[in-house]
Amino acid sequence: MKIVGVAACTVGIAHTYIAQEKLEAAAKKAGYDVKIETQGTIGIENELSGQDIAEADIVILAIDVKISGEDRFQGKKIVKVPTEVAIKSPNKLIAKLAEVATQ
Repeated sequence: MKIVGVAACTVGIAHTYIAQEKLEAAAKKAGYDVKIETQGTIGIENELSGQDIAEADIVILAIDVKISGEDRFQGKKIVKVPTEVAIKSPNKLIAKLAEVATQ
């Protein structure tokens, strides 16, 4: 399974990057391909390409604020959660993504 997503918190510093790290680690541990874009105070990093999105089975939006480019995920299965969920329960969240992706 291939997961792509965006992490963005209200301040755009700590939680954004912690959520990205936790999601990537949990997805890799589960054996999935993963790429998480961050939208923080220094702008967009690890930007998702059109190909990344096209190949994705599911999109995770671990966000506390409005993000730029959310419309590019149109037509994809999307799970949206606060960054806190991605940080505190990344393994459960990845399991939920796998469940949603196969529905």
